[in-house]
Amino acid sequence: MLNRVPLFLLYLNVLVIAICGLIYELLAGTLASYVLGDSVTQFSLVIGTYLSAMGVGAWLSRYIEQQLARAFIEIELALAFLGGISAPLLFVVFPWVDWFRPLLLGTVFSVGVFVGLELPLLMRILKEHLDFSDLVSRVLAFDYVGALIASILFPLVFIPYLGLVRTSLIFGILNACVGLWSTFLLRPLLSQKHVPGLRWRSLIVIGILILGLFRADQLTLIAEESTLGGKVIHTMRSPYQRIAITRKKGGFQLFINGNLQFNSVDEYRYHEALVHPAMVGLRVPKRVLVMGGGDGLAVREILKYPSVQEVLLVDLDPAMTELSKSFPPLVELNRSALLDPRVSIVNQDAFLWINHAVEPFDCVVIDFPDPSSFSIGKLYTSHFFRKLKAKLHEDSLVSIQSTSPLVAPKSYWCVIRTLESAGFSVRPYHATVPSFGIWGYALASLSKTDVDRFILPIAASDLRFLNDESLRDLFVFPQDIQELTPEINRLDNQALVRYYDEEWHGFD
Repeated sequence: MLNRVPLFLLYLNVLVIAICGLIYELLAGTLASYVLGDSVTQFSLVIGTYLSAMGVGAWLSRYIEQQLARAFIEIELALAFLGGISAPLLFVVFPWVDWFRPLLLGTVFSVGVFVGLELPLLMRILKEHLDFSDLVSRVLAFDYVGALIASILFPLVFIPYLGLVRTSLIFGILNACVGLWSTFLLRPLLSQKHVPGLRWRSLIVIGILILGLFRADQLTLIAEESTLGGKVIHTMRSPYQRIAITRKKGGFQLFINGNLQFNSVDEYRYHEALVHPAMVGLRVPKRVLVMGGGDGLAVREILKYPSVQEVLLVDLDPAMTELSKSFPPLVELNRSALLDPRVSIVNQDAFLWINHAVEPFDCVVIDFPDPSSFSIGKLYTSHFFRKLKAKLHEDSLVSIQSTSPLVAPKSYWCVIRTLESAGFSVRPYHATVPSFGIWGYALASLSKTDVDRFILPIAASDLRFLNDESLRDLFVFPQDIQELTPEINRLDNQALVRYYDEEWHGFD
């Protein structure tokens, strides 16, 4: 019996179990979003699979009728091993198997079943020491407290500072330690012949996971090179995102959270199309606001205009802007744009910064990431665009990247219609960027803009893609890109994120 075992130690087990269980759930959802890209759908599918598997585990626990303590420890060790290796394993195999999604969901389901088995077994072990109402209330209280702790620390500490691979391995080790610790706590309920074997297996699992922890950087490097393609020449994790730079023959590529941001071979097409339509529509642009674009490539194009006196770059992540000022290949590519004395940088969420009172700008260039999540989708809402109007003169121009009108027409036209709903006059346009295909933009203003009069005022030698004729051709759409009238993207519906998930699902 457990009369000599302080009950709070068993409740501590419940707390740790709850934290580990929720961490595995969040890891699986985040991993699915990271490698598959379809963030909302994938996260929802993974979480639903995990929760249903927990229900299956709880139901299966009824069939374990003997040696409950031993069964509990064996389940802890199985969960520790499977949960601990899940993130590095799935990362590494992602590029090599065509059946990755079934593998992911199968792993999630297996982990969920083991998690679902834990608490029912532990409650049955404890039932002889507490009456039923105390047992349920205390166990569930510790379970919910553990879930709260995990949900707070996961986005604020574990992912920003440890990353997916280390977090997975550390919590696998923690689960295995629960198994080992339980061989002492539950010793009166264990057969003498089983204790040594359980302890040895616990130590073996802990040893394997610790070895993996020491090799976490190599595992992450292998996974990223397999997933992203090319040799990883620089990688880092900031509190906001994982940044990786890979090199292939002919150039290098920047990835954020596994999503390609640019290829140095053809980025000039993207950034010339993004910046110059807004700049040439102004007589003498002096003050320019750039939101997003922490790589400095849009700023590079803006600084080609001698009239520019001030550029304010608002980008969330200081790690990205610092990299753009210090990483030699990127500094060379952006021509030291972020080191120019005319450029000032504010590292803040643009959604919060937009509420600050500042003098109006002549031109605004918006280079946010694609709206693959609600946190980014809010930057494309009618609410945000209405706030933006206060930062403009009557004749100011705004350019904004707006995803592909060919692959994701509902997403593209959602951005256009949302700008219009906020009171902008909008001219849609597009360019061909080999790394991305047909890519869409919007030129917005508070009054109508005559793009037919646009003439590039800078020397042709400074541009590789655009001339006066090709500039005007950007605004001519081919027959296979037709205007649509999707929902407006508002804060309370995030229709754009839904469209983006639907349309980009399955595209690499």
